[in-house]
Amino acid sequence: MRPKSREELLTLAAENYEKLNQLIESVPIEQREATFDFDEAFLEKKKETHWRRDQTIKDVLIHLYEWHCLLLKWVTHNQLDEAISFIPEPYNWRTIPEMNRGFTKKHKSTTLEQATDWFKNSHEEVMRLVQSFDNDQLFQKNQYPWVGNTTLGSYFVSSTSSHYDWAIKKIKQSQKQKQKTKAVNAEKEQKK
Repeated sequence: MRPKSREELLTLAAENYEKLNQLIESVPIEQREATFDFDEAFLEKKKETHWRRDQTIKDVLIHLYEWHCLLLKWVTHNQLDEAISFIPEPYNWRTIPEMNRGFTKKHKSTTLEQATDWFKNSHEEVMRLVQSFDNDQLFQKNQYPWVGNTTLGSYFVSSTSSHYDWAIKKIKQSQKQKQKTKAVNAEKEQKK
């Protein structure tokens, strides 16, 4: 379900944020910083670049945080009549994978604890910003010239509830893969 009102957006963003945090907390502490171990056969079936790019829970949280930052900067500047595009130069919508890889590289030394704190704070800031707009401002087209042919709300949805859903699926898939690997290794041990 894609939100179509401010209340739906706030509710779904909060729900998915909570689900994501609960999922991360359910991962045993010793595995939270482990690298995802997607096997090559799995990766070959996946076309999206994120399957190879984001290798840890920290990477996923940093990705979400950086997209929050893009949104916050874009909205804030444009509200002040300082026209900037959502995707910062030198990138554009076609080079988003390159930009996302840059986020991962930029945060190589960031800790999971830092990423968690930054993500929490940016989520709260985005939610406050959502609350500063009414339904029409968020979900009616042609409210702001800097938004283009879509709605401001669609950017908030993409940077919150939909993005959190992506993160949940990715982390769940990594846990599923860990269980599969564990089972295969146990089977090999039994055969010895």
